[in-house]
Amino acid sequence: MLTRRSLLGGLGGALSAKPRSTGRPNFVFILADDHAGYAWSADGDRRARTPHLDQLARQSVRFARHFCNSPVCTPSRQSLLTGQLPHAAGVTRLMTPLRDGSPTIARQLKQAGYLTAVYGKMHFQKPAFPGQHGFDLPVTEDEIARLWKQGTVPRPVSTDITTTGPWRPFKDPARIWLNADKLPFPCHADDMEGSFIANEAVRFLDEHRSSKEPFALWVSFMEPHSPFRFPVEDRKLFRPADFPVPKNGPEDGSQIPLIFRDLSEKDKGGIAAAYHTSVRFLDSNIGKVIERLRTLGMDDNTVVVYSADHGYMIGQHGRFEKHCGYDPALRVPLLIRFSGRYAPRVVRDLTEHVDLSQTILEMLGAEPFAVRHGQSLVPYLEKGAHPAARTHVFSEYLENEEAYIRTRDRKFIYSTGLRARTDGYVTDNPTPGRYVRLYDLHRDPGEFHDISASAPREVSAFKNIMLERFRSTHPNANAEPRGSAGVDELLDWYLRPRDA
Repeated sequence: MLTRRSLLGGLGGALSAKPRSTGRPNFVFILADDHAGYAWSADGDRRARTPHLDQLARQSVRFARHFCNSPVCTPSRQSLLTGQLPHAAGVTRLMTPLRDGSPTIARQLKQAGYLTAVYGKMHFQKPAFPGQHGFDLPVTEDEIARLWKQGTVPRPVSTDITTTGPWRPFKDPARIWLNADKLPFPCHADDMEGSFIANEAVRFLDEHRSSKEPFALWVSFMEPHSPFRFPVEDRKLFRPADFPVPKNGPEDGSQIPLIFRDLSEKDKGGIAAAYHTSVRFLDSNIGKVIERLRTLGMDDNTVVVYSADHGYMIGQHGRFEKHCGYDPALRVPLLIRFSGRYAPRVVRDLTEHVDLSQTILEMLGAEPFAVRHGQSLVPYLEKGAHPAARTHVFSEYLENEEAYIRTRDRKFIYSTGLRARTDGYVTDNPTPGRYVRLYDLHRDPGEFHDISASAPREVSAFKNIMLERFRSTHPNANAEPRGSAGVDELLDWYLRPRDA
C-alpha cells in the first residue's frame, strides 16, 4: 500500500520567503471530468456560476473550438497523455489500461528534469505506484479515496437534509444515478473529496515553491461527472425550473438510448441543475489552486492549463451522457496561461487534444514525442495565429465503431453499425448496419437534420479524409486489406476496437 511518506520520498522542498527563480517554468495542469465546453460563463452560459474559471479565462489564451479525440474518459485521457489518437495509444474502450512504458507527457517532462506529480482521477485502470507512466508521485483514484477517508473527519450533516445514496449507474433508474432530485453529497464543502484533492495540490505547491527542480503537477478533479456531486451548502444554488429542456430533433427518436426514455421533463431540469451545481463546486476548488499560486508569488513562473477529458450532453438529442459524436459531447474548454509571456486572447480555429500534448512539451522545453499526431499550439500563444491552422478535427468512439470529422461548418459521422455496444446506452436498433450522417453546422448548429443523402460528393470527400487520418496514424496500417476493398470496407476495418 502506498503511503504519503513513500509517495513523497523526501522530494518536498523547504519553504522560504521567496519562490525559486529558474529559466524553466513550473507547470500545473487542471483537468475536469465531463465539463462541456459550453457549460461555463466564459463561453456564454448565463446560468453558470464559474467566477474563478472566468477570471482565469481573462488571463489566458482561450481556445473556443477545442475538441477531444474521444467522447469517453479512458481513451480521451490516455490519448491526451500520450499525444496519440486512441487507436494508436491502444486505449479505445473504457476499461483498457494504458500499456506500461507508453510515451507520456509526464515521462518526457521527467526526462527533462521535472518533478512530476498527479492528484486525482487519471483512469489508468491500475493501482498507483511510484514512477507510473512517468509520475514520481501518482496519487490517483484509489489512493486519493483512501487518503481522503483516512484523513477527513466529516462534520455531521443535519438529518433534515436529504442527500444522495450510493452511485449505482444502470442498476438504479436513470433519474437516481443522474441525480434528478438535485441532492447534495452528504458532506460539507471542506469535507468533500474534491476539496481534498484541491487541498493536496495546495500542500504540494507549498512544499515545492523553493525546490531546485521545476515541477509538473496534474490536479484532476472528478466533477462534474454524474452523480454531479456538490456539498450541502450548495443545495439551493440552482432551481430545476430555470433549465428549459432542449428540444429533440425530428431524427432523434430512435437514437435516444432506452435508459433515458422514462425521464420526465422535471427530471431533466433537475439533472441540468445538478450538473451546473457540480460545475460551480468544481470552480470553487480550481479557485483554491489558482489563488495559492498567486499568494506564493508563483504566477509569473508557472504555466497553467485547464481542460476536460470530454464534453457532456445535458438533454441535447435526448441524451444525458457523452458517448456520441455531437458537439456538446466533443467540445471542451481549453485555457493556457503563462503570465507575462502569452497575451490573453480567444482563438477560434479548430484544435484537438493531441495538439495540446505537443504544445505542453514545447512550452516546457522537453523533447517532443517520437510519434506525434498533433501540432503545437505555440504559434497561437505567441502570435495569435497558426501558419497551418487545422481544416478539421477528428474524434472516435470505437465502442460503437464510430468516428467523426468536424470542419467549421460540417459534421460528418460514420459508423459500421455492426457492433452491439456494451456501454449501457442501447437504442431501439443496436446494430442498424453501416450509416453516415452529415450536418450543416451553419444552418443547423444543433445537428438535427442529416443532409448526407443530398450531398454524396461531400460524403465521399469526408470518408476519404477519415480514411487518411486512420492510415497516417494507425499502428496496423501496414496490414490494411488490399485488393478490392472499397473506402467503406477499409473504414469498417479501421473502426474495430483492438485494445490489448
